[in-house]
Amino acid sequence: MLRTSYPTFRSLVEKGELVRVAGAHDALGGVLAEQAGFNAVWSSSLEVSAARCLPDASVLSMTEYLDAAANMQKALSIPVIADCDTGYGNNLNVVHMVHEYERAGITAVCIEDKLFPKLNSFAGGDQTLLSTEDFCGKIAAAKAAQSTDDFFVVARTEALINGLSVDEALERAHAYVDAGADAILIHSKAKTKDEVEEFLSRWDGRRPVVIVPTTYPEWHVSDITKAGVSVVIYANQGLRATVTSLREAFRTIRQDGDSTALEGTIAAVTEVFDLQNLKTWQTLDA
Repeated sequence: MLRTSYPTFRSLVEKGELVRVAGAHDALGGVLAEQAGFNAVWSSSLEVSAARCLPDASVLSMTEYLDAAANMQKALSIPVIADCDTGYGNNLNVVHMVHEYERAGITAVCIEDKLFPKLNSFAGGDQTLLSTEDFCGKIAAAKAAQSTDDFFVVARTEALINGLSVDEALERAHAYVDAGADAILIHSKAKTKDEVEEFLSRWDGRRPVVIVPTTYPEWHVSDITKAGVSVVIYANQGLRATVTSLREAFRTIRQDGDSTALEGTIAAVTEVFDLQNLKTWQTLDA
């Protein structure tokens, strides 16, 4: 059934405990993340694009990303934070984005300081940044456009992705806070957590910090908390697990000629019915 009540993302962050977030691209993935105990769901632009077999390169429209995030939020009792790339264009696009995401019940968005159209951070190619001044304008536009105090804007700096220094990342992060950002996402594609740890050790705690430990997965949540992180996003592990599981399942059926070998390891149809809340729906037709 449609969920109508859930905490805002801001309320989770303000509790002062580590907010653990799982990436998803549809309501089913979001519900499974909630059942696993995650505090929120990241509507991942990589996952939403990949679900269409399209690159994460600003190919899909804002409306297509919004539909994915809204469909997740409808099914969840935890908040969705939407990965909104660069805000889908200039300041006017950012204002429109905030209006539409707020109307859809999304309480948090994240925008990044790369040029539009942008390319996924882990892909080879141009990762040129927007100027600090221009991105501050986007943040200010987003905050001015929101209609409730609860709406939460995360400013993501790709300085480290672009090969710039931690000094540059810090300088940008402080400017983004001055422009009104509610939190800073510091992103890195390094194989270790070192540069993110350095950023955290030099950050003054003016705003919460969000990390996405895709390339440094060994960082345990207890140590992440000690380092001063407020939000950790496991942005694409669910998608990658799905690819592996489906590939193996389909290979097994094709190779064996039947699905017998899988039946003990895959979900029963009744579990799918439970995820669909089928019994609740059936009572409406009793």
